[in-house]
Amino acid sequence: MAANKSSIALTQVTEWSAGESRRADDYLAAEEPLEIRVGRKSLGVAMRTPGDDRELVAGLLFTEGLIEDIGQVRQIDCADSDNGGVRNFARVALRRGVKLGAEIGRRGFSAGSACGACGKATIDQLRNRGVRRPNEAARFDAEILCDLPDKLRASQAVFGRTGGLHAAALFDARGELAVLREDIGRHNAVDKVIGWAVLQQRLPLDDYILLASGRGGFEIVQKALVAGIPLLASVSAPSSLAVQMAREMGLTLLGFLRGRRFVIYAHEERLGLSAPAAVLS
Repeated sequence: MAANKSSIALTQVTEWSAGESRRADDYLAAEEPLEIRVGRKSLGVAMRTPGDDRELVAGLLFTEGLIEDIGQVRQIDCADSDNGGVRNFARVALRRGVKLGAEIGRRGFSAGSACGACGKATIDQLRNRGVRRPNEAARFDAEILCDLPDKLRASQAVFGRTGGLHAAALFDARGELAVLREDIGRHNAVDKVIGWAVLQQRLPLDDYILLASGRGGFEIVQKALVAGIPLLASVSAPSSLAVQMAREMGLTLLGFLRGRRFVIYAHEERLGLSAPAAVLS
């Protein structure tokens, strides 16, 4: 997977090693603002890594409940769209008669970590949006899951140059990579992946695995649920609210997926495992 030139910045640094210093060129992950406007209304500014902006906008609008499907959108103009556009600016045109969902202004593009006390309200909000439990019949092989982090890393073009980006990827039940996107923000990487599916009209993603390179926070769980994804895995730990939401909404949630080990926090039935051994106290 080739890196997008706009996703990488080149700078000169001083490298110190074993008592000696030298000047060297270094690659950085680009971070720039993207203002998103729907008609005359500004939704705010998202800090992101340039590239796949159209997917980012589509994914964000969908996962935040501002649109129900891409059919409500007439056009998304940004620098990487077919129509061209101004760098760091995205303009969304809705179809006649379509209004933004009620969630507008709720998050300002990133709500951050949430407290346990608001967990019930967050889950109720998902239910009020009509978000359904993911496909209960979906089944996945634990052995296949163990191979996914290596496949993710092998396809991270920008990370390989900079070491500074998060990634999110969709895999099918056979472990085949469907799409991978990178961004300096882990939520943005997930929005780009889901935005790809929105634009491809592939929703719901009821037989796919979503793998995130960072921790599994509640916002990523929420996005997976909105997209109909039955299994979310991350290479790090989930938060308490992420686990609560996954358990109540029927999402299989895995953390610490590294090597031949992972921890299941919710709905292990999709993995068809044998009964776990009892813990001796």
